[in-house]
Amino acid sequence: SPTFLKLQYPSLYLHHRLIFPTEELTACELETTMELLKQPHHCFLVFLFGLVLLFPAALSWKDAVTHVHQFVIQEASVKRLCKTQHVMTVNGMYPGPTLEIKNGDTLSVKVINKGKYNITIHWHGVRQMRTGWADGPEFVTQCPIRPGGSYTYRFTVRGQEGTLWWHAHSTWLRATVYGALLIQPREGTNFPFAKPNRQSTLLLGEWWNANPVDVVREATRTGAAPNISDAYTINGQPGDLYNCSKQGLFSYTVVVPISSGETNLLRVVNSAMNQPLFFTIANHKFTVVGADASYVKPFTTSVLMLGPGQTTDVLISGDQTPGRYYMAARAYQSAQNAPFDNTTTTAILEYSKSSSAAKPIMPRLPAFNDTPTVTAFSTSFRSREKALVPAQVDENLFFTVGLGLNRTQQCQGPNGTRFTASMNNVSFSLPSNFSLLQAHKQGIRGVFTTDFPAAPPRVFDYTGNVSRSLFQPATGTKLYRLKYGSRVQVVLQGTSIVTPENHPIHLHGYDFYIIAEGFGNFNPKTDSSKFNLVDPPLRNTAAVPVGGWAVIRFVADNPGVWLMHCHLDVHITWGLAMAFLVEDGVGKLEAIEPPPEDLPICS
Repeated sequence: SPTFLKLQYPSLYLHHRLIFPTEELTACELETTMELLKQPHHCFLVFLFGLVLLFPAALSWKDAVTHVHQFVIQEASVKRLCKTQHVMTVNGMYPGPTLEIKNGDTLSVKVINKGKYNITIHWHGVRQMRTGWADGPEFVTQCPIRPGGSYTYRFTVRGQEGTLWWHAHSTWLRATVYGALLIQPREGTNFPFAKPNRQSTLLLGEWWNANPVDVVREATRTGAAPNISDAYTINGQPGDLYNCSKQGLFSYTVVVPISSGETNLLRVVNSAMNQPLFFTIANHKFTVVGADASYVKPFTTSVLMLGPGQTTDVLISGDQTPGRYYMAARAYQSAQNAPFDNTTTTAILEYSKSSSAAKPIMPRLPAFNDTPTVTAFSTSFRSREKALVPAQVDENLFFTVGLGLNRTQQCQGPNGTRFTASMNNVSFSLPSNFSLLQAHKQGIRGVFTTDFPAAPPRVFDYTGNVSRSLFQPATGTKLYRLKYGSRVQVVLQGTSIVTPENHPIHLHGYDFYIIAEGFGNFNPKTDSSKFNLVDPPLRNTAAVPVGGWAVIRFVADNPGVWLMHCHLDVHITWGLAMAFLVEDGVGKLEAIEPPPEDLPICS
């Protein structure tokens, strides 16, 4: 099969792709072909098939474009909720600019830091094949861009279409430093559904009447949970339902146009810091067609739930009486007794020829703790085509994910403790003198270890009444080593330590198949029968159910150091993270590219 060839015999896989091309060859595959031509034992096959097929593929690749942008990180005054805050922005915009490319295009984004904080930019969901230096997480793949410094992120997006996004990956700067990355179908192809009349992007966010960096610094100082946000936003605006909005002094509502009879594509991104969100539109249904830049089998729903980091592409039809309809988002709160922002943000879906003075119709939103609705939604996702999910695995890993309490310090957490979090009882600590990728490639000792456990150190009733003796994790900078091409399964098991919660787990540098999810403790004897190895969804962020588990699979075909973490920023701040070290394969085409000359240094 093509998958077997790709994993075991990459050069033969290329021959297969040359003979039976399901899509144009990527630039990487063209480069691979040139490498193979230098090897006598491949020369005949490549020559024979290349004469017929390589030239047309090269012609199609000529349409790929390099998009050049400049991001200036700078402070700007932004007024929301009748208060002005001085926040970090890109090019003075909140949210930042939307980037639009086609599958196969290259991005070159020069980031110039004119702000007062160190910063990096992460391109959330981009595979970064062999370009891990451009991934962006601070002290993982690069040292930060210091005030006055600059760095150019260069990478090509291949085999991904739909909606991704970019955001700061330093402290809590992503509260205001974020934007959309739209990937249109590659040149000469179309959507796998009827072309929409319009496309609109909706970025769901959070707003504090404070400097978000100060919010997290105060929480770190005290050991308590950070203050909750003061509002949610849609494209940076809170909407009509907040007290300040009612004064009529400012425009706080985003308006999305639609005409009767249209079918439009909405790209919805949860770019909030710490809150999974429900999203719905009054009197309208969604047809879900994509998620995390992968197409899915279409299904219909009246409500979406996105964890922070996730994207969902939906079609909506202009099939209602012309008028104005609220689009609304509010919290899905799965952690019991934890404070949260219980407000609702709105935008308006406005039909053409409707009166702008008409009062919008308000939708019904699920209850804050409506886990059954979340489960029905999350389990509806299927890949559009038969998935190339590994049928067998080389690495069978079991990771607990959850909170903890540190009792060694007198702090302002529960009973004088400090909040912490961990995976497999290891609370992840970032280095400060080198990035992990730099230390790996340069052989710098003492920065990390490769003894992250493949399973928790103790087996216990993960979602039951957990002993207090298990509340305090160890701290470390531990990585898990993977051989290039290994087939990996990870069971992500939530715990009830402190409180069970829905955890959006994001893996950098990879997409993965979510082959099953459920509640309680994962049981390999009974739950393995639930695995979907036919058409599981391909995602980059998995929402692990509250008090439950999710199982993911992927092939380790992208060398480098790749962070896996909870995308609730409060949790990664507390240490709910780990990293995979994926070794190089054979030859330079199975190895990470050399670091760019302008890669920031840590000194």
